[in-house]
Amino acid sequence: MPRVPLPLLLLVALLVAGGGGAAAETKPTAYEALATFDFPPGILPKGVVSYTLDDATGDFTATLNTTSTCAFSIQGSYSLRYQRRLSGRIAADRLTNLQGVSVKILFLWVNIVEVTRHGDELGFSVGIASADFGIDNFLESPQCGCGFDCHDHRDLSLPLPLPEPSLRLRGAF
Repeated sequence: MPRVPLPLLLLVALLVAGGGGAAAETKPTAYEALATFDFPPGILPKGVVSYTLDDATGDFTATLNTTSTCAFSIQGSYSLRYQRRLSGRIAADRLTNLQGVSVKILFLWVNIVEVTRHGDELGFSVGIASADFGIDNFLESPQCGCGFDCHDHRDLSLPLPLPEPSLRLRGAF
């Protein structure tokens, strides 16, 4: 059996363990993963610390870096609440079976169960009703507790854009 010099053997072992000399591939962030399905990062608040995604089914979970509910209001619009753990199923332009996200409508908190993208509009469904918003309202992620009105994260001299929802009821009326 031929002898292989020890330094060459160590180099081969390092290359195999390190993925052929290239930097090890890193998992994309949850926000980057959203982009692969044509969703903007702002449908999730800042602070996703981990997520799982089943490539075959689209089933996902996401975990926020909070010990309790992540809640905030969007000035001139809705109050939102995200549980620490979110789940659902994702496909191109469609989030379904969504759990862990709710919106306050009048006095009631209702679950957002589906999000769809149609061109430059995102549709948020609570089951019997849905509202559409322009995609440009979701290019930035809101922050738990303060949404976009965080004094240390934005230029206060700039006005906040107000989303213009169009509400529609589902079903035959």
